[in-house]
Amino acid sequence: MYTLLLAIIYLTFIGLGASDALFGSLWPTIQPEMAVPISYAGIVSMLAAGGTIVSSLMSARLVKRFGAGKVTAVSVFISATVLISISFAGSFWIICLLALPLGLAGGSVDATINNHVALHYTSKHMSWLHCFWGLGAVISPAIMGYALTAGASWNSGYRIIFGLQITIMIILLLSQPLWKKQDSIVEEEQKQTSIIKLPQLIRIPGVKYLLLTFFAYCSVEVTAGLWASTFLVQQRGIATETAAGYAALFFIGVTVGRFISGFIANKISTKNMVRSGIAIIFIGILAVLLPISANWLALGGLIVIGLGCAPIFPALVHSTPIYFGKAHSQSIIGAQIASAYTGSTFMPPLFGFIAAQVGIGLYPFYLLTMALLMLFMTERLTRVVTKKNKV
Repeated sequence: MYTLLLAIIYLTFIGLGASDALFGSLWPTIQPEMAVPISYAGIVSMLAAGGTIVSSLMSARLVKRFGAGKVTAVSVFISATVLISISFAGSFWIICLLALPLGLAGGSVDATINNHVALHYTSKHMSWLHCFWGLGAVISPAIMGYALTAGASWNSGYRIIFGLQITIMIILLLSQPLWKKQDSIVEEEQKQTSIIKLPQLIRIPGVKYLLLTFFAYCSVEVTAGLWASTFLVQQRGIATETAAGYAALFFIGVTVGRFISGFIANKISTKNMVRSGIAIIFIGILAVLLPISANWLALGGLIVIGLGCAPIFPALVHSTPIYFGKAHSQSIIGAQIASAYTGSTFMPPLFGFIAAQVGIGLYPFYLLTMALLMLFMTERLTRVVTKKNKV
């Protein structure tokens, strides 16, 4: 039972990754047709992120009332409905209106499944869960590239992923008895606890350090990926096509790193997994930062940063029920996802603004600042939970 449901959960996260990566891969095709500035992609991204933040914070209330299986199935159905609606959109502003419910659906799936895996599966499965999200994020642009090369329109891209989401939704509906049986294991613990609102949540010892860690982590991950090509071209003088390829390798590094970390996650403590990841990030940033004319060092540094990012998010999510209790985990993980998306939404554009004023050369220093914040917060978190739980 556990293995079958885990396979369904992995498939759901592939669908989530495919949906998340879809707009970015199709924007170069959508933008000329909609006749809007290329920067308008940021509007859609921020609206979707806003929806994700809201639904993540609501996830504990929804899961307590309806159960993880139903919440996931309905959220995937909403996502599929939005995707097929976007495929018929004839206006950029319609896409903007649809971005909010797409973010709401995605955030609900993200927070619900992360908590479910944290409660019921070992840490290696959490690493592989996020690896499968990365697989979806890699597959989606590849499918779209093939479809566009074959002469299909961007609309058909959304319809392809709609088909994937509908298939996943049907599988989720058929698997509801498995979800109910598994949820019953922690049902009594969850019933004893009321929903925790965000102001109360932050007052729990260690939670504010955890939320700031997720904020800093996603600031590093998304900033590193978003601005890698620009840094390599403008600061290092690397050809555009070469820079784009190595920027993509950053994300492949994250995905491969999570696959590898799954084999060792059960053997290494959370604090050591996180410390190792941050140490590898520092090594990668140093490689990018060093003023050496050989470009291979900076290019390799981006891959190393990705490898360092790989274990941090899954390890911290999986440790949440251990650190703060199973009954509180859905509320806290929902807040984690919201904090993560806050960092990924606002900090990369902030760097873009700073870089426009000062220069793209600040790229590694900005990453270093966020990595230091992450290190400081994780060490504070470790002290608190070690004292409280003796872990």
